[in-house]
Amino acid sequence: MAAAAARADGQEKVIAAAKHIVSSLATSKNAAEDMIRILSGFDNRLSTINDLFPASSSAARAGDADGVDVDPSEAELRLEVAQKVVLRWDASDSLLWESSPEEAEEYLAAVDDLIFLADPGTSSSAAAAAEDLVSRAEVALQMAMSRLEEEFRHLMVRNAVPLDSNGLCSSIRRLSLSFASDSGETMEDFESSIDDEHQLQLPPQQQEGSPEDRSGSSLIDDRSLDLIHPEVIADLKAIADKMIWAKYDRELHHVYCTVRRDILDECLSILGIDRMSIEEVQRTEWRMLDDKMKKWIQAMKIVVRALLWGERRLCDQILAASEELREECFSETTKGCVMQLLNFGDAIAICQRSSEKLFRILDMYEALADVLPDLQTLYAGDPKDLLCEEAEGILTRLGDAVKGTLMEFGNAIQKEPSRKPTQGGEIHPMTRYVMNYVKLLVVYNDTLNLLLDDGACGSDQDRSEGCENRSTNGENLESMTPLGRRMLLIISYLETNLDEKSKVYEDGAMRYIFLMNNILYIVNKVKDSELGKLLGDDWIRKHRSQIRQYATSYLRTSWTKVLSCLKDDGYGSGSSSSVSKVALKEKFKNFNLAFEEIYRVQTTWKVPDPQLREELRISISEKVIPAYRSFMGRFGSQLEGGRHATKYIKYMPDDLEYHLSDLFEGLLGLTPRKKA
Repeated sequence: MAAAAARADGQEKVIAAAKHIVSSLATSKNAAEDMIRILSGFDNRLSTINDLFPASSSAARAGDADGVDVDPSEAELRLEVAQKVVLRWDASDSLLWESSPEEAEEYLAAVDDLIFLADPGTSSSAAAAAEDLVSRAEVALQMAMSRLEEEFRHLMVRNAVPLDSNGLCSSIRRLSLSFASDSGETMEDFESSIDDEHQLQLPPQQQEGSPEDRSGSSLIDDRSLDLIHPEVIADLKAIADKMIWAKYDRELHHVYCTVRRDILDECLSILGIDRMSIEEVQRTEWRMLDDKMKKWIQAMKIVVRALLWGERRLCDQILAASEELREECFSETTKGCVMQLLNFGDAIAICQRSSEKLFRILDMYEALADVLPDLQTLYAGDPKDLLCEEAEGILTRLGDAVKGTLMEFGNAIQKEPSRKPTQGGEIHPMTRYVMNYVKLLVVYNDTLNLLLDDGACGSDQDRSEGCENRSTNGENLESMTPLGRRMLLIISYLETNLDEKSKVYEDGAMRYIFLMNNILYIVNKVKDSELGKLLGDDWIRKHRSQIRQYATSYLRTSWTKVLSCLKDDGYGSGSSSSVSKVALKEKFKNFNLAFEEIYRVQTTWKVPDPQLREELRISISEKVIPAYRSFMGRFGSQLEGGRHATKYIKYMPDDLEYHLSDLFEGLLGLTPRKKA
């Protein structure tokens, strides 16, 4: 018994000593709480010291011990002191948090007392007196809350981190969030691609992390900006705690959301995002709309990846005392900003479709798909919120717009009506446009494979079967990716249209030059890009074989008449007769005329590819030069020495070869001349 009494006595002495330390040294609630944590580390019995705070401490003010009576005189004294503090500052134009920290602490301590005294259960005095004290405490508390609301607003506005477009973009880079400030600007307009396809550059592929990496698996602190200077966060939290404790959370909700919502709206304005109705979007001229779409892509990444995560952290820090208020303030603060972005995306998704918009829509689709996991994480705390559902719906509609635009692009190729032949059998502008277009599409390989994964190479089974039967020569479509099948279909449309356009050439030989030029251009674009992987080596080999067939058809159509002039029609037997010489002269004359006509015409034709141009010249030389040399060797001597022999034998074999080197250069006004 004695030992137990000694232990109890010792415990009381320890607690009493701790109480004395706290009451003597604690100048504020925060200081008291810090000392308690330190003392508890030495002796866990001291963790119960809260109920031993002196009346002036924050624990007593907090009314943690509900139902504990306070002496009427003490309550009256505390009310008078608190009222004086509140009234002094109410009459002042100065701001508390621009004064000394001690004055702010004093004011918050007064608020603690008022909150405590405004509780009807804290006074042991008579009912009338208690009611009067509570009423006066409530009046003073209301005045204090109004003051704290203004102080909170001022601190929030005054200490907001200034943001501009450059700062936002640099913050994205600093946070290692994949984003290019000139997103999509490396893709030239397709109008210029018709003039010079080499000006086209592929937009950089996204280097985003996986959705899991972006959906909150990393710490929020690593994901967000400082939207308010960190040194005032504790002061804002202290004010918020008092307002929540005093049940002025609606007023806190209002001031918090008003300030942060205005700042987010300003950020959208800085990023170039304007409020536009669907009708305004649809009426906007393409160049201006294209610029707005680029800014939207940039803004979507910055807003979600930087600003929203920053807002989430800010809510968690300042409004830590109320989980419900945290979620409400975050949702109400940010929802308008996000919906403004989503509404523009929705307007684009339902706009009239055109091929020029496709790449921007794909960029928008990928941007929204990339940030969707973040949105789902950010708004996970509000099960009633429909924002993520709306975002998913808009993502689906953007995907539908991509698929629909691709289908209409294919239809436009099939129906492209121009029948004006290109000069010299050159590459048709449509060929350049389409091939540069599909080459750029491959950059979006993963996205398009996802969107086009419907098991067919076209929009319907009939079109798919047409694709297989008409242009693949038995290609195994099953082994191709969805994008590969769609590229095969689009290129087959192009080839069919080119074949129709080739029929406008009256000269059959020129028709084959036109087809060779265009098919070779297609093959080179496929071979030198990721299209080659999609369509496969067999496709390339088959089309090279097709070009060789066109070359054979060209030689037959163009040079058969020339070569017929060099046939041996039995002139050798009567070499001295006048009939034979006359016939030979006619032969040489006809050859000269035929060759010169081909030279005059085909030097104006254009074969842009140097390898094809040289191969055609070699093929012509291999047919014409040996035949001419053989004919001259057998019959040339019969005319040599005669009158006007050079009139008929105008060219030596070397002269012909020299002239053949001028073919397909696209030059005008050339006439055959002897080699110097």
